[in-house]
Amino acid sequence: MDLRHIEAFIAVAEELHFGRAAERLHTTQPPLSRQIRQLERSLGASLLARTTRRVTLTPVGEAFLPAAYKVVKSVEEAAAVAASAAHGEIGTVRIGVGGVGPLACLPGLVKRLNAEKPGIELVVVGQVYSQAGFDMVADGSLDLAFVRLPAVREGVSTRVVFDERLILAVAPDHPLAGAESAALADLAEERFIAYPPGGVSSLRDLMVHACVDAGFTPRIVQYGPETSTIMAMVAAGLGVTLTVTSVIDVISNVAFVPLAGRSYKTQEAIAWSQEHLSPAAAAVLAIAEEVLPTP
Repeated sequence: MDLRHIEAFIAVAEELHFGRAAERLHTTQPPLSRQIRQLERSLGASLLARTTRRVTLTPVGEAFLPAAYKVVKSVEEAAAVAASAAHGEIGTVRIGVGGVGPLACLPGLVKRLNAEKPGIELVVVGQVYSQAGFDMVADGSLDLAFVRLPAVREGVSTRVVFDERLILAVAPDHPLAGAESAALADLAEERFIAYPPGGVSSLRDLMVHACVDAGFTPRIVQYGPETSTIMAMVAAGLGVTLTVTSVIDVISNVAFVPLAGRSYKTQEAIAWSQEHLSPAAAAVLAIAEEVLPTP
């Protein structure tokens, strides 16, 4: 059964005249008659009763006509969906997020996305830190991811969305709580809490690098899988940590102290792979460029 045959039947059924139906379909009567006969053969029933003076629908034709309308409508709807997807109007976009900084960016992005592209569903995948974000974007298991620079990955593009710097986090009753600043070298005897080893988090690497620059290797006594857990352990007095300034606005019960001397900076970026970039993901990137402009 061919869609053109169904459309031909509908035209004849509405006009009840082969000449007018052929004119409407921009064809001639012979090919139109062949299409109707082919449709009838495929259905195993006559749809039209033809005489030299008139064309009428058979009982089968009358029963078939509403179904024919539904077929054409379904095809039109499918074509409209495909066109919307191709233009980035609908689709699902998976975005990887690790840490609280990127989470703070999401409300504005989601609000704008819902207003401008309501057909796009943004699926947030949590606990995706920099290296995993790069890897998952590269292999297409994520459409987008927040990553921390200067890490890079071949085939993955990035755009900076905000700048950050390292800051000390301690319990509210820690001797350094409330201090104007703290020198890294003075933290050599502190117990540190950090992300697990193994390249999971570039923030851990930056913390270790800063401490080594200050002349010591941090004594890490506790590990946390994500920022809120680490901060809960800091608040409980189990140790201190170095975190980034975006955490200040979203974490309570912890005292934050600026670092004296050299400032250790990092950048949060959004990452994507041009190879796997869908129209919907491209639309999210375009909106993100307005909501989260490069500083």
